[in-house]
Amino acid sequence: MHGIFLDIETNGLNAEVHRPLDIACKIVDFSTGLIKGEYQCVVKQTAEVWAASDLASIKMNGYSWDIISVGKLPEIVGQEIISFFTELEIQRGAAVFICQNPSFDRAFFNQLIDVYTQERLNWPYHWLDFASMYWAKVVQSALDEGKVLPEKVSVSKNDIANSYHLAPEASPHKAMQGVNHLILCYQAIFGITFKE
Repeated sequence: MHGIFLDIETNGLNAEVHRPLDIACKIVDFSTGLIKGEYQCVVKQTAEVWAASDLASIKMNGYSWDIISVGKLPEIVGQEIISFFTELEIQRGAAVFICQNPSFDRAFFNQLIDVYTQERLNWPYHWLDFASMYWAKVVQSALDEGKVLPEKVSVSKNDIANSYHLAPEASPHKAMQGVNHLILCYQAIFGITFKE
């Protein structure tokens, strides 16, 4: 079984208006604990797309027109991801996507590789939510200890990291940096270590 740890930085939150600026993933073979490969690319966007950017998003990820104007075209990025997944034999039933917020990442991923292409390639359609994994651990721990759940449980990745005495994700956010932080947090909550 493979885990596709994925993160995407965008120029806003609305997938109908905004576009991916940076995508990264690492693929882990869960049976061996080996990181089998990684992919990262800045995605070139048009001046019109850039003009529609949400300034709060750009402040969070620190991208500029100078950076994205020299990225790779979305079509090229999509083809490179297809080649990368094909090379690592990513198939439905033998792999899952793992993201901090898959409802966000999946919408922008679909802009690079449409759902019909993903279906034709028999890619996984299960996008697992890391925050829900943490939530399940918190609930199970409370049940095991006979405790009531606290009034508030934050499931932000940085708060999860803090609960395991890990540093927050560095700012400004970059996609591979997000993937690495996600993997670090995943390893902490499950008490495992992946190998490069």
